[in-house]
Amino acid sequence: MSTDVWTEVLDTLRSEFSDLPDAAQITRIAVRLLLAALLGGILGYEREHHGKAAGIRTHMLVSLGAALFVLVPQQGGMPMPDMSRVLQGVIAGIGFLGAGAILKLKDEEQVHGLTTAASIWMTAAIGIACGLGREATAVFSMVLALLILAVLPLFTRPHARDEDGDPAGDRRPGRRLRDD
Repeated sequence: MSTDVWTEVLDTLRSEFSDLPDAAQITRIAVRLLLAALLGGILGYEREHHGKAAGIRTHMLVSLGAALFVLVPQQGGMPMPDMSRVLQGVIAGIGFLGAGAILKLKDEEQVHGLTTAASIWMTAAIGIACGLGREATAVFSMVLALLILAVLPLFTRPHARDEDGDPAGDRRPGRRLRDD
């Protein structure tokens, strides 16, 4: 092959990777995507720690994907008003994913997975915040979500009792409606 061909190949490769023109842009994208994955992973760890179906990997991928869905159009120069269509698509898609985490048992009056579905939805919102460069908002939102998932049950479950006087946290089938 001639030198001209190799030059053309290298120029083509260079243009294909032109969305990262400088160190500042590389850093910006890396921070947004890595933070999205990290924050999603923290919420996923909490869900996995409690034996829920959607754990670390699911939450990390949801957050990372949501961040990427808004980051790429933003990089391409999409105006913020047009970004609303992207956000609507992400939100609708995550709704279907969350619906898959919800299980209603036929023979019993139990619903499982509502809190996990909500955590998936929240994780997507955190990923969107990261992708749009709202890292402080994303971190603050993740802390609030973690408090709701991990700390709030400590205050609600021990005091709540069902109709038989058993703790509301009783996980035996048929005992109560569950939101997680």
